[in-house]
Amino acid sequence: MKRRKWDPKIKAMIVVQGLRGKPVAEICLENQISQTQYCQWRDHFLANVHQVFADNEKKGELLTRENDRLRKIIGDLTVDLKKPKSG
Repeated sequence: MKRRKWDPKIKAMIVVQGLRGKPVAEICLENQISQTQYCQWRDHFLANVHQVFADNEKKGELLTRENDRLRKIIGDLTVDLKKPKSG
């Protein structure tokens, strides 16, 4: 039997169906996966779900640093524009 490569978004959608209460046997039958496979995906999903919030915090920090960098550049350019021009 040929192995399928599952898209991470599809895996997550399948796992969420089970977390919302849909019977695992039904999910597995519809998606042609074993219950063992579903349980592995679910366990992996639950073990890593905290990263969703960590990634948002990292993005916020990166945006803050980038904003600070751009403000400094704008400040430097403003100072250069206000310098008297020698002729």
